[in-house]
Amino acid sequence: MRFRYTKGKNGKAEKKAVVYTKDEHSIDSGDVDADAAYICSRLRIEGFETYIVGGAVRDLILGNKPKDFDIATAASPARIKRVFRNSRIIGRRFRLVHVFFGSKIYELATFRSLKDGATGNTFGTIEEDVMRRDFSLNALFYDPEQELVIDYIGGVEDIRKRIIHPIIPLDKIFTDDPVRMIRAVKYAAMTGFEIPFKLRNRIKDEAHLLEAVSPSRLTEEIVKIINSSCPADIVKALDSYGLYRYLQPNAARMMEKNRDFRERYMKSLMSLTQKPDAGVPALRALIADYVEVNTDWTGAMPELFRKTFFSVRKFIMPMSPQRMELGKALRQIFAEHGIVVKKTRPLYIRGRDLHEDNAGSPT
Repeated sequence: MRFRYTKGKNGKAEKKAVVYTKDEHSIDSGDVDADAAYICSRLRIEGFETYIVGGAVRDLILGNKPKDFDIATAASPARIKRVFRNSRIIGRRFRLVHVFFGSKIYELATFRSLKDGATGNTFGTIEEDVMRRDFSLNALFYDPEQELVIDYIGGVEDIRKRIIHPIIPLDKIFTDDPVRMIRAVKYAAMTGFEIPFKLRNRIKDEAHLLEAVSPSRLTEEIVKIINSSCPADIVKALDSYGLYRYLQPNAARMMEKNRDFRERYMKSLMSLTQKPDAGVPALRALIADYVEVNTDWTGAMPELFRKTFFSVRKFIMPMSPQRMELGKALRQIFAEHGIVVKKTRPLYIRGRDLHEDNAGSPT
């Protein structure tokens, strides 16, 4: 085991981080995405400290192969853009960079500062950046070249203890960003880790803070959940904490009133992991059981599809998927009932032709 030191205010060296070697963290380098490692190498050659971060490091330590590899660096977004032509700067408040390799997208973030608090948007150092992260299991930095894990906050030990430990103080962590409640429960469901008593109580007491979160952020979270390795487990956990009502209020209400609907809904979510390559939109799992329960399959065509489409859009609010995506999921459900829906006829809303958002028309 090694240690990373920095110069303190008195000029003396202070221990800041534990550095775990390959033998100590046991990450299989074969599970590390080659393009992510290349991005780190390129930026390091340019003189910028750069690491794979967050959930990818957590999954690697647990022996799982990550779906996504996020990267943190000392390089500014503009400098990253100059290094990688195959990139795009995104974001309004805190700018990020997406680097493209074929169909793969890697998200690069510049180290953030504590200057403006835990939700500020100024650039900083790695020591500041780690204190901006939510939970210790997501606050680890991996150097793919030297195969080292840099741990400023005791994240490796928390992973070994199988516990969700918050970095930001409890009186601020969820008031600063209520979405962290969803993430805490999600991480626990994905890993089987324990949420400590005080953290559990804080989540239940402050769940109402999610009411103020924008639909776009809630949509982002639900999309991550239905595309995760265990969507049903996550939704069950969120529902038990009273959080799912903010992500999918209508579904949560129906599950509470109807046990049969709950069982069917969870079964649909489980099907996503049982058939990950079946070509079925993940969005379908959120709407299939509502459609089955609320659609009169003897209804007259072509109004049946149109009526169901707009009913489903209301059902999944505040989530607002693209009409093409929702139409694709709905067409598959209709096809199971022997109803073929073509994509040629546009939908009309308030007299406006929506050719570009065509959801389909039944024949």
